[in-house]
Amino acid sequence: MRILFLTDNFPPEVNAPASRTFEHCREWVKAGHQVTVITGAPNFPTGKVFPGYRNRLWQRETLDGIQVVRVWTYITANTEVAKRTLDFLSFMVFGFLAGLVQRRPDVIIGTSPQFFTNCAAWMLSVFRWRPFIFELRDLWPESIKTVGAMRDSVALRLMERLERFLYRRSAAVVAVTESFRRNLIARGINGDKIVVITNGVDLSRFQPMPRDPELAEQLGLTGKFVAGYIGTHGMAHALETLLEAAQRMAALPAGPEVHFVLLGDGARKSALKATAERMGLKNVLFLDTVPKAEVPRYWSLLDVSIIHLRKSDNFTQVIPSKLFECMGMGIPVLHGVAGESADIVEREDIGLVFEPENVEDLCDGLLRLAGDQVRYQQLRANALAAAPRYNRITLAQKMLRILENIHANRPSR
Repeated sequence: MRILFLTDNFPPEVNAPASRTFEHCREWVKAGHQVTVITGAPNFPTGKVFPGYRNRLWQRETLDGIQVVRVWTYITANTEVAKRTLDFLSFMVFGFLAGLVQRRPDVIIGTSPQFFTNCAAWMLSVFRWRPFIFELRDLWPESIKTVGAMRDSVALRLMERLERFLYRRSAAVVAVTESFRRNLIARGINGDKIVVITNGVDLSRFQPMPRDPELAEQLGLTGKFVAGYIGTHGMAHALETLLEAAQRMAALPAGPEVHFVLLGDGARKSALKATAERMGLKNVLFLDTVPKAEVPRYWSLLDVSIIHLRKSDNFTQVIPSKLFECMGMGIPVLHGVAGESADIVEREDIGLVFEPENVEDLCDGLLRLAGDQVRYQQLRANALAAAPRYNRITLAQKMLRILENIHANRPSR
């Protein structure tokens, strides 16, 4: 089977969409299928092209057997809605054109969060007479309204109508949460075509490992209790909550010496660093994004992983992918996201849930985990036991069965 996959993000980018797409495609190649990915030059989230790449009209490479076609896009940092929209539209146009000259695929996949990629995938399905699968990783444009990046307007309502059109035109919708599935059904999308395949973890990369002594020494973390956030520093993440918690923890007259590590990049990083400096925080360390192969080494520094999104009904429907990486590494979590992902944390008993944007709640959780080694080790063991249930290989195989079924039942021409 020939699979054509359109995605805005792909390695060497290290965000969740890039990892999910790569790990799924890698498994499909191992199963004997031909996979072509159309993407852009790697630049997320800074808007700067990664070393070794150029923003060319067309370039090809092969990664783990995956044929990768990179097209020109209007590149910008993830800060302004208008410029980011130009980025999305440019990928839609050039991704579509690139798809026209590929060998005719058997199935075509487009992935969100922004749906312009799925516009290109749907148009290709029309021109190439092949089924189109919508992979739903975020309810966009609902999510941009949630973070205040765009207000309700005629343009937003038109985008919502286009979003529903694409759901209806797809042969299947592969959603990453049950909440997304329920949301679409409530909006009139046929539930029979919606399949849930959660995010997961590549257990060949994310495994329990002792704290890297050289890295800990280099960063001044030896002997300290380290609470970390690894991921995008964006508008949705409300990481000011972590800075306020760091300030409170530093002011405690006695107790554990807790240091905070924030690794990653994003639209809010510069502002967060300025705020930390203004607050005089000596127990907060900001680190830039590291290469994909280095990420587990930095995870090893953490005693506790903090997962956080701003308090919003929309975010109760998401499951941050870093939750599964924590399981693989055996790192207990402090989970500041309400809803479906919090249910997983409590069901698997792999950490403590706190109210989003509640500094006192977060500090209480830190003190509990730093001060109770019996409970801490229990959570760690539970995380390692839960990880195989979210093995990326199993999830990729589940999605492959969906693609094979759609291919087998497509109308002939």
